[in-house]
Amino acid sequence: MSLIPNTLATFIALFPIANPIGAVPVFYTLTATETPSQRHQQALQTAINVVLVLAVFLVAGRWILEFFGISLQVLRLAGGLLVAHTAWEMVTVCQRLTPSEKDEAMEKEDISFTPMAVPLISGPGAIGVVTSLSISFNHWVEYLESLVGIVLIGISLYLCFVLGEPLIKRLGRNGVGALNRVFGFFILAIGVRFIADGSISLLKEAFPIK
Repeated sequence: MSLIPNTLATFIALFPIANPIGAVPVFYTLTATETPSQRHQQALQTAINVVLVLAVFLVAGRWILEFFGISLQVLRLAGGLLVAHTAWEMVTVCQRLTPSEKDEAMEKEDISFTPMAVPLISGPGAIGVVTSLSISFNHWVEYLESLVGIVLIGISLYLCFVLGEPLIKRLGRNGVGALNRVFGFFILAIGVRFIADGSISLLKEAFPIK
C-alpha cells in the first residue's frame, strides 16, 4: 500500500470513534474557568497525549496480543463490542463521562491526559482499532504511514478545540446532539462490521470447511 491509502485508512477509521467534534463541548465545559492561553495549552497537550497513546498501541499492539495469547479474530470481536457500545451511548445521548469522572475533572488543573485523552478520545474503541490495524502491517514503513494518520487525528483534535467555540455557539446544544447521533450511527455500523468479521473468522476456525 502507498502512503495515502494507509494514512487515510487510519484517519478514516479513527476519526468517527475519537470524535474530535463531539469532544469539544466537554472540553469547553471542563475549561470554562480557564483563560484563553490556558485553554490553548490544554488543547495542545490533549492532542499530543492522544497521539502518544495511540502511537504506543500501534507500535506495541502485535506484541501485546502475542503476550496475552489473543488472536486477531478475538480482538476484532472484542473491539467491535467496545465500538458498538460507544456508538450506542452516542446515539442514545448518554454522557461519555460518568458524573464522578466529570466532577473530578472539574477540580483538576490539567485535564489533558485524563479524562480528555483517556478515556474520552483515545479510549478502548480507538485503542482496539489501532491495535487491529497494527496486526495487518508487515513492514516498518506501514507503521510509519499509519502513524501519520494518527498525527492527523491529533491535528484535527487541536483545531476542533481551538476553533470549536464559535461552532458550538452556532450549532447549539441540539445541533451538537444531532451531529453526535450521526457519528454514532456510522460508528455503530463499524462496530457491527468488526463483530461480524470476528465471529465469522472464529466460526471458520472452529468448523473448518473440508
